[in-house]
Amino acid sequence: MLSEAQIKKEVPYPERFEKIQQTFKKHGELIFALTGGLLTLIGFALGKGTGQEFWLLYALAYVIGGYYQIKAGILDTIKNKQLNVELLMGLAAIGAACINHWLEGAILIFIFALSGALETYSMSKSSSAISSLMDLQPETARLVVNNQEHEVSVSQLKPGDTIRIKPGERIPGDGTIVKGETTVDESSMTGESIPILKKTKDAVMAGTVNLDGNLLVKVTKSSEDSLFSKIIKLVQTAQSEKAPSQLFIERFEKTYVKVVIAVTLVMLFLPHYIFGWSWSDTVYRAMVMLVVASPCALVASTMPAVLSAVANGARKGILIKGGVHLEQLAAVKALAFDKTGTLTRGKPEVVHVINASDLDRTAFLTTVAAIENNASHPLGQAIVAYAKKASHQSLPEAEQVKVKPGFGVLGQVNGRSYAIGKPEMFDRTAIQTFRKKYKDELPDNHTMVYVESEGRVVGAFALKDQIRESSVAAIKTLHHYGIQTIMLTGDNEKTAEAIQKETGVSSFIANCLPGNKAREIKKLSQKYGSVGMVGDGINDTPALAQASVGIAMGGGNDAALETADIILMKNDLQRIADSVRLSKRMNRIVKVNIVFALSMIGLLMCSNLLQFISMPIGVVGHEGSTILVILNGLRMLRG
Repeated sequence: MLSEAQIKKEVPYPERFEKIQQTFKKHGELIFALTGGLLTLIGFALGKGTGQEFWLLYALAYVIGGYYQIKAGILDTIKNKQLNVELLMGLAAIGAACINHWLEGAILIFIFALSGALETYSMSKSSSAISSLMDLQPETARLVVNNQEHEVSVSQLKPGDTIRIKPGERIPGDGTIVKGETTVDESSMTGESIPILKKTKDAVMAGTVNLDGNLLVKVTKSSEDSLFSKIIKLVQTAQSEKAPSQLFIERFEKTYVKVVIAVTLVMLFLPHYIFGWSWSDTVYRAMVMLVVASPCALVASTMPAVLSAVANGARKGILIKGGVHLEQLAAVKALAFDKTGTLTRGKPEVVHVINASDLDRTAFLTTVAAIENNASHPLGQAIVAYAKKASHQSLPEAEQVKVKPGFGVLGQVNGRSYAIGKPEMFDRTAIQTFRKKYKDELPDNHTMVYVESEGRVVGAFALKDQIRESSVAAIKTLHHYGIQTIMLTGDNEKTAEAIQKETGVSSFIANCLPGNKAREIKKLSQKYGSVGMVGDGINDTPALAQASVGIAMGGGNDAALETADIILMKNDLQRIADSVRLSKRMNRIVKVNIVFALSMIGLLMCSNLLQFISMPIGVVGHEGSTILVILNGLRMLRG
């Protein structure tokens, strides 16, 4: 019987075994492909210079390396009753083995299996987009019944229910405020960085954050009908749609396989009767045909170039989730940009200060910042950051600080009372007097925060979400490539027009809510054909998924990062232009490789029919063309 110490010692083994199982389940296809390649390499090394053919190692490489692809090919053929490239590769490898060319067959299996494993891995990454979206929605809500709170699942909420939402919590469902007022951070849904004041009878959305008020909300929609759930559905729908290039490749594969199988079958019998070949020569030529016609060079014409381009982009801070996205980027005719957090930095910053108090500038800044430092409003935090940077001094103590949700904050410093906030917080006459006196200093299209003391407005802060330094240069470069740029924003027409002038975008579409952005991408696609989308928030995820290519800022929301096809890790929009240049170069190399590979296959097939080549020459031509297209693809590592 095992002792307690021995039992404790034995516990980790099942856990380790489970982890190994999970790893194998996730990466099994790649592990099998690499194992097949290793067996092929060992067989080649052992046989080099000895004249021996280690066929057993190659046979294992066939079985292990080709397991997933051949199995998929057989199941797909049974299900769809259509021949496919997977089966053709298996037949080509068996054909090579039949005429005692095991090494060539093993190499064909390895290259094809590796490309399939990498494609499977790339596709599986996109499925995590939905789970990232779901993480943003609370799992439970506080249901209020007869003044008693009960914690229930969000899925159980129905229209008419009343729920309580405390400060700092994410709102679990769409509804209307029946009691309380607060400011709500709607940046996850609308993309706008400045929180919105919400009072009784105002609507709130699931997925947004209640910042500073205690609310009672009447649910107006069930969880599956909320705007948040609709965003998830939009992402799922857009991701399920296949790209035109993918559909073209699928059609080409079916035709190619049928042609090769038909030609091989004809080669097995017809030459014997028409040309008088012996049966041994006929079978020999059919096997050569099967080998030289295998799509090894075609497969290799894209993967090395794609992987090299992805590695090149990674060195420049461009994370590309798959070669198909980089390929599609080259065809993009228009690029849509979210405004907040993409063209702009996504955070309000103080750009101008008016000091009409009896304090000097430094004392005024530190006094206001001392009070704002006790609140959590983004505008207040921007003022605190500006004051600390401008004054280089520690902040004084603030007393009797009180937050007025949706308006501002009150407090005392050195015995004097101050009120800081929106113009609606103060006497209308006092605000008008201040504005009239300082009308030449008050900028347009800025968010204003006023400071009042002893019944008089004594100062103001102008804040604005600043344009990224890279935005203007990036837009100019994209225009040089002939790509139209369109800004999608939830702002009004006036604000959008001001941003357009600053950034130089070709056009803008204002007042865009999450659902509208996805619809606008569809409209732009009808106009331009291939359209890309650049964004950073959950509100951008439907549009990112709908676009031909979705590009996310590295500092954006996790859902946007998961949904996007390309991520700019350093938030540098100039990298978009680098991505376009990289994609165009990659597409040129891939096209050259495909033309060369098809030409070589055609040449080898014709030469085989005319009996100009033997099996070794056919293999050299076939594998040589494969090596050449791989080397050409590896050029993408440079520059």
